Amino acid sequence: FHAHTAILLNITPDHLDRYNYDFTQYVASKFRIIQNMGKDDTLIFFQESLPIVEKLKSENTTVKKLPISLQNSVVNGAFLTENIMNFNLAESSFQINITNLPLKGSHNAINMMAAVLAAKEQGISTQEIEAGLITFQNAPHRLEKVAEINGVEYINDSKATNVDSVFYALGSFDKPIVLIIGGVDKGNDYSQIESFVAQKVKAIICLGKDNHKLHDFFGNIVNLMMDTQSMTEAVKLGQGIASTGEVVLLSPACASFDLFKNYEDRGTQFREAVLALKN
Repeated sequence: FHAHTAILLNITPDHLDRYNYDFTQYVASKFRIIQNMGKDDTLIFFQESLPIVEKLKSENTTVKKLPISLQNSVVNGAFLTENIMNFNLAESSFQINITNLPLKGSHNAINMMAAVLAAKEQGISTQEIEAGLITFQNAPHRLEKVAEINGVEYINDSKATNVDSVFYALGSFDKPIVLIIGGVDKGNDYSQIESFVAQKVKAIICLGKDNHKLHDFFGNIVNLMMDTQSMTEAVKLGQGIASTGEVVLLSPACASFDLFKNYEDRGTQFREAVLALKN
């Protein structure tokens, strides 16, 4: 396999049960994407992902590198300042305002900057790119707003099957959050979201057959934790806890196979349970 344009956005511990619980093996597997790339090919990467940056130092590759940053300006690549995506390329520099774009949150700014750089590598015009961004419709189960009921937003982020995804989900909201989390733990390290949970989460609803790890980690951080093995009950508990101006967020950080067929089934059941609240 030879990629002409490759994208590595972040590498965080996930599926470690498949890699002898060795994160270095997991990183190496991700970097196989560049093994056949050369000087005429392009690697787009998020430069705040330390595992990517550290691995690149040891990689003997001539591939052209285009970094993306949320923190610093970038000479060749893309970076975010306030609500502006800035792009600096050899042939042009331009900016795109994200205020009115349908995708929200810093993680989606990373996604959009990567997509724009990849499109420019294929010769797509800036005008066509902007038209694509403004008309983009997000896939289901990815920070999908299901409904707003009595001033409470219900968000389906069932695709968040690892802690890193939950980190970006929590960072997308400035409102108090009732978090529905849990499932099949894959060796999760919840320290990554500890500060966000302490700042933003008013209650945790544990949705899984085995919730002891969640209670052990968050029990002294969140005042209210509840357990359930039913999505319908989880949503009703969220409704009872959340107040106007708050969010009920399904962002599980875990695989779904203890109670559901897959993450799509989990998200679909969440959506159905939320919509049933309207009846």
